[in-house]
Amino acid sequence: MTGLLSITTLILASAASQTNAFAGNGLLPRTTTLISKSQLSLSSTKTTTLTDETTWRLRLLLNDVTTSQGKKLDGQLFVLEGHFIEEEGYEPPQGLFRPFAKERVEGGTGKDNAMVLEVIRSRWTLSEDPNDKKDGLWIWGLFKEPLYPFMLLQIETKELELPSGTQQANDGREDIKSDTIPPLKLYAQVTHIRNEEVGVELKTANLNVRVLEKIQLPGASVDLYEEERVGQVSFQPL
Repeated sequence: MTGLLSITTLILASAASQTNAFAGNGLLPRTTTLISKSQLSLSSTKTTTLTDETTWRLRLLLNDVTTSQGKKLDGQLFVLEGHFIEEEGYEPPQGLFRPFAKERVEGGTGKDNAMVLEVIRSRWTLSEDPNDKKDGLWIWGLFKEPLYPFMLLQIETKELELPSGTQQANDGREDIKSDTIPPLKLYAQVTHIRNEEVGVELKTANLNVRVLEKIQLPGASVDLYEEERVGQVSFQPL
């Protein structure tokens, strides 16, 4: 029994001396640390950005657009996917929306019965309230970074051919009529939020088109544009 106690004492003493040696070198013995699933998900989650690091899905719900055949679209959903790209050297920050190819997006739109719009050109600019022009508060040193509560977004699309429909001709035969959505120039004033944990947040906004109105004055004419609502756009980071 005495021999067994002495062996146990030697083992404990050896372990203690190893611990002291690690401590003297500024090192600690390896320990096992358990990390919860929630901690893993938080560490691997990236914040959303207006760069090519974040893919965005834009869902455009058009309610009041007239086709080439005079038909009014009523709640037709369209989808765009791509990246917001910021161009360097501009203040306020601005850039373009770079869409993915139509074929790449179409694969994920089936369950929504959505169609894909093709973009000709686009432009976005971060802004203060465009209807309330004033000096930015960051000029006076009140904020570390400029505060831009809005994104002004402009998207121009190609003409889009709609699925063919059939109409009854005068002689009783079915006459297949093709219909299209004309090229659109869409505008939106989007609420833009910078969340420390999530990153960039873009809120659902109204979609507008600009209607030209010519006003005739003595010896001259003036072009005025009025914005007319045609739907909504929502944003989803993927």
